[in-house]
Order: sequence, then C-alpha cells, then structure tokens
Amino acid sequence: MSEPEARVAVAESAAPVALADTFALLKPRVMSLVVFTGAVGLVIAPGTIHPVIAAVAVLCIAIGAGGSAAINMWYDRDIDAVMTRTRERPVPAGRVEPGAALGLGIVLSVGSTALMGLAVNWVAAGLLAFTIFFYVCIYTMWLKRRTPQNIVIGGAAGAFPPMIGWAAVTGGIDLTAVALFGIIFLWTPPHFWALALVRSSDYEAADVPMLPVVAGDRSTRHQIVAYTLLLVPVSLAPCATGAAGAVYGIGALVAGVLLAAGAFRVLVDHSPAAAKRLFGTSIIYLFALFALLLADHAWPIPVVP
Repeated sequence: MSEPEARVAVAESAAPVALADTFALLKPRVMSLVVFTGAVGLVIAPGTIHPVIAAVAVLCIAIGAGGSAAINMWYDRDIDAVMTRTRERPVPAGRVEPGAALGLGIVLSVGSTALMGLAVNWVAAGLLAFTIFFYVCIYTMWLKRRTPQNIVIGGAAGAFPPMIGWAAVTGGIDLTAVALFGIIFLWTPPHFWALALVRSSDYEAADVPMLPVVAGDRSTRHQIVAYTLLLVPVSLAPCATGAAGAVYGIGALVAGVLLAAGAFRVLVDHSPAAAKRLFGTSIIYLFALFALLLADHAWPIPVVP
C-alpha cells in the first residue's frame, strides 16, 4: 500500500472513532431520558401544536441537553480523570481537546435556545436557556464541588424538560407542569445517591462532597428512603390536577410501591448489589411514569367515574 493510500485508510478508520467521541460528549444515555420526559410534557399539554414545530421543540431540548453536557465534560475534566466511572470519557482520555468540547457545548446551547425561540416560542426558549444555565453554572460550577446537597438542588436542571415541552404548546406553565417538575426533582436524589453508594470511593478520591462521602452510608440510605416516600404521593399529583386518570394513577401507585420496596431494601441490605438494583429500578420507574402519562393521555379513564 502506498503512503497516500495508508493515510486515507488511517483517516477512514479514525473518522468513526472521532464521531463516536463527539457524540459521547453529549451524554446520550442521560439525554435520552431528558428528551423523553420533555416530549411527554409536550404531548400531554392542553392545546395544539403543528407536528413539525413539536419535532423542532423536542430537537431543541435534545440539542440543549447535549450542549450543556459537553460544557459539563469540559469543566469536569479534572475530576473525571480521577474517577474510574468517568476517566474514559473523551476529554479526560485525551481523545477530544477541552476547547473543542467547550466550543461544541456553547454552539449547541446557544443554537438550540435561539431555534426554540424563533420556531416555537420565547417562553419555552427562556426555560431552555435557564435549564442550561442552571446545569452548567449552578450545578456543575458551583454546587457539585461545594455541598453534599449538590444533587438535591442541582437536580432541578433535569426536572425542567417536561415544563419546556409543556410551554412549547401552551406558551406558559401551570400546576401540572410544576407537578411534572416535582416528580423528577424528588426522583433525582434517591436515583443518584444509589449510584453514589457504589461509587463513593471515586467521589472521595476526586474530592467531590457527595452525601455518602460527607454524611456516610447510613445517613445516605435513610435519605434515599425519605425522598422516595415523598416522591410516591407527589407522583400522583397529575391526577389531582386533572391531567391524568386511573391508568396513570394506578400504575404510578404500583410503580411507587416497587420503588419504595427497593429503597427499603437498600436500608437493610448494605451490599453494592442492592444499591445497583435500586439505581436501575429508579430509571425504569421514571420511564414508566412518563410512559403511563402517555398511555393515559391516549386512553383516558377518569379517576372517579
């Protein structure tokens, strides 16, 4: 093989890796749940929206989430390099330059907000911009390295997408949108603390004051139970606001009991397996709640006939 042919072969083999690393900057697994909850908020909102505009709104939520994730990876590259779970991310692993991650994040964040405003409405765009700001500046740059309440307060960033979807249709927010926010807000601490119980040595090595590092495993397990018990009744709020009926209400109650059982199991079973199981269960739980909202919207059955 000649030298030019070899260079072409190397470039062709490297291109998919570069594309994969660029995509990884957007935290696609996290983004998928964010986009889903945002889309559900849009679908169940009262009123009508053109399908193309709806698709643009969901796309903007996805791009905005990806942009803020890329900025997060740029800023957290020092602690990501220390932690086993994150050291192979593109920036700490040296596969993407920090400046490139920052530039991509800024472009996607600004572009998604502008497109949301111009194509959908400026209320939704304002919520999207605030969500990006909250995740990058309030959570990543301020709370994460300073307080064990980082996940509690910072969890608001992940709770805004349903409100953004709702505002894309209605041009505002109401009690149901706030209820959807509250569900994700209360879900985030037990979800993330379950992972933190397993990865506490990582956070300790990176000097990140996660609750298990600062308050210990016992306190963390009790707070997981406390937040889960708060979450279960709040998850029924869409029924109280009239946005959901029996399909959602019964399903949410059953899912809540199962999640609470997992939380209590973590309280008595201190093995990493129990915490990992709760972490996985919590993801399924949130997905199930919002899937039930979609099902209830499609086939509504009143809570009280």
